[in-house]
Amino acid sequence: MVTSIARQSVIIKCNLQKSVMLGNYEFYYAAGLVQKLYGLELSREQKPQELSAAILEKVDCLSPENEKEEYLLTMLKRYEPGEEFDDQMKELFVWGQKEPDLWQVTTSWHPEIET
Repeated sequence: MVTSIARQSVIIKCNLQKSVMLGNYEFYYAAGLVQKLYGLELSREQKPQELSAAILEKVDCLSPENEKEEYLLTMLKRYEPGEEFDDQMKELFVWGQKEPDLWQVTTSWHPEIET
C-alpha cells in the first residue's frame, strides 16, 4: 500500500463530498484527522472496531466548521471497519494527526513514526 494514496483519497472525497471510505487505510487517516480537528482521545494502537466505536461514541457531539469536516464525519459514521490492522494504518493515523496541509491533495510532508 502506498500510504499517500489513502491520504489523497480521503482529501479528494471530502473536497468533492463524494464517495465513501473504501478500507481501513483511509479510515485510519480519517481517524487521525478527527483527533487533530476535535481533540478526541484516540490512539493509533486501537484496533479497527475499537477505534470506530470510540469515534461513533462522540461523532454526533462534534461541530464541524465547514462542509469538508462535515463530510469527513459522515464518512466515518457510515464506515464499517474490517479486521485487518497493520503498521501502515498506524502511519496513516499519525499522518492525519499531524497533517500540515489540511484539505490539500499534494504535500511534501510524511510522518516518521516508531512502530
